[in-house]
Amino acid sequence: MAEKNILAYFNTPEQAQGAAAKLHALRVADLSIDRFSTEPGEEMGGMTNAIGGGLSGLNAYTPDAALSNLSAGILGAAGPSESGMSAGEQDGLRGRDILLTVVVDEGVHHQALKIVEDAGGYV
Repeated sequence: MAEKNILAYFNTPEQAQGAAAKLHALRVADLSIDRFSTEPGEEMGGMTNAIGGGLSGLNAYTPDAALSNLSAGILGAAGPSESGMSAGEQDGLRGRDILLTVVVDEGVHHQALKIVEDAGGYV
């Protein structure tokens, strides 16, 4: 039979792992749990004085958004939360930085979707 995939977003790794445990009973073809971020690059330690120089971008003073290069800083500053142009929560994804990716047989796709949604996943 054909396979179908599911991309589901969770607030915590534990939520995704709970869904994954139940999904394994459906004999999934592939499953992964990953954390993702809108900011590329690796975090840098410490902050730089804007008057003294070294300011990498608008989001350099946003908590947990210190980026490792100028390009990442520019891209990060374009985000709605850093630019001040945010209209609030969009598509219900705010705070959901855990991605569960699963491939299942087409015959159990609807059952897998229910498991994911019952575990708090956003599909």
